[in-house]
Amino acid sequence: MAPQMVFALVGLGPAALPHLRSLQDLMDRIELRYAYARQPRADRIHPYSGPVRLTDSLELILQDPEVHAVIVATPPSTHLDICQRCFAAGKHVLLEKPLELNLERSARLVELAAQARLQLGVVLQHRFREASQVLQKLLVDGRLGEIQAASVRVPWWRSQAYYNEPGRGTLARDGGGVLLTQAIHTLDLFRSLVGIQSVKSAVVRQTRLHQMETEDHVSALLVLGNGAPGDLMATTAMYPGFPETIDIIGTLGSARLTGASLQVTFLEGAPLNISSEGGTGSGVNLMDFSHEPHRALLTEFMDAIVENREPKVNGRDALATQTLIVELLRVGAS
Repeated sequence: MAPQMVFALVGLGPAALPHLRSLQDLMDRIELRYAYARQPRADRIHPYSGPVRLTDSLELILQDPEVHAVIVATPPSTHLDICQRCFAAGKHVLLEKPLELNLERSARLVELAAQARLQLGVVLQHRFREASQVLQKLLVDGRLGEIQAASVRVPWWRSQAYYNEPGRGTLARDGGGVLLTQAIHTLDLFRSLVGIQSVKSAVVRQTRLHQMETEDHVSALLVLGNGAPGDLMATTAMYPGFPETIDIIGTLGSARLTGASLQVTFLEGAPLNISSEGGTGSGVNLMDFSHEPHRALLTEFMDAIVENREPKVNGRDALATQTLIVELLRVGAS
C-alpha cells in the first residue's frame, strides 16, 4: 500500500462537508493533519473522526514540510491569495470552484501553478459521476453516432434567505450569480462532453423572485464543438428545484443525463440505464448530494501527484469553463 499523503483543509463552511466525508473514507491514504478556519471549532469538522489540528493560522500549515497538498474550500475572492501562498510553499492545491472572481485573476492562478510546477486540481466533480463517465465513453467510442444537437438545463432553486447571507450572489465575494456559483458544474460537464464553439445569443436577467446583485436566470443558443446546435437554461428561481439535465441527440441514438442518472436509447440495440436516487443540491438543502464523486475526484488528484501529471480536471479545464461563462454574460449584456 502506498504511504499516506498529508493534507490540510482550508475553509470549514458548507463546501467542506463532502470533502470531510471523502477524507473520512480515505483515511488509509490521507492524513488530514490541519483544518483551517478563521474561527476553528471542533464541531465544524464533523463527520471526520480522525485526529486533526484545528487552526486559524495558514502559515502554520504552509511551514509544515510534510504537508503535500491543501484543499481550498473558501469563497472565490480568497482563492488567488491563498493559492499563491500554497504554491510558494511548495504545496499542491485542490481548489473549490470557481477558480477566482474574474478571468484575469483566474488565469493568474493557473499560471502560478504552472510556474511552480505543482498540481492544481479543481472541484468540478460532476465529471466523476458514474453516469457521466459512461456517457463520455459512449461518445468517445462513437456509440451515439454524430451529435446532431444537445441541450443543458439547470432548473434549481435558492430562496431569498440564501441571497440575504453576506456576499451571496455578489461580484465582490462570489464573482457572479447562477452561472458561476451553481450551474458551473453542469456547464463544465456539458462542455467536456460535446464541446462549445461559440455563444450565438443569450438572455441574462434577474427574476422578480430574488433581490441580488447578479443574474439568477440565463438562456442561450450555442454552437457545439462539431457545429451542431445547442441550447442552455440555468436558473435558481425554479421552485422547489429540479435535477439538472443534459440531452444529446446522435445519429445512432439519444441520451439523457438527469442528475446522476443516465438513460440511453439506441436506434438499434438494447437501451442502457444507470439509476441514482441521490439528490443534486438543486433545492433548499444545498448539500443534498452524494459525496462519492468528490471522493473519486480526490483519489484521482492524489494519483496525479504521485504520477507527476495534471489532474483530470485541472486549472486549464476550469479556465475554459469560466471563459464560457464570461462569454455567456458578455453576449447576454450586448
